[in-house]
Amino acid sequence: MEKEELQEKIVHPEIVAEVEKKMLSESEFEDLALLFKMFADSTRLKVLKALFEREMCVGDLAVLLKMTHSAVSHQLASLKKTRLVRSRKDGKVVYYSLDDDHIEEIFQKALDHVRE
Repeated sequence: MEKEELQEKIVHPEIVAEVEKKMLSESEFEDLALLFKMFADSTRLKVLKALFEREMCVGDLAVLLKMTHSAVSHQLASLKKTRLVRSRKDGKVVYYSLDDDHIEEIFQKALDHVRE
């Protein structure tokens, strides 16, 4: 019997049962995947980093990131849909900020890992 075939036949039911209890629901995995998808785009990361510093409008972000208003708006819509940013209107101007502090914590943990 080849080593690979032998490995496929070894099962530890108690380990499987223990870990199975701690697995997430399918919808939680899907939500996590969507969150990581938002973090998988360098443009969205730039938008988030800017919003860590302060609330900004589309025009401010467009100038800072050297992007069109349309491109920034598109990224903000994705980030808002996934509840990473929120908006508030002041007259005709819409300002964007982080939805909560967890976002910066996730970003910083990932950055710490990259810098190791």
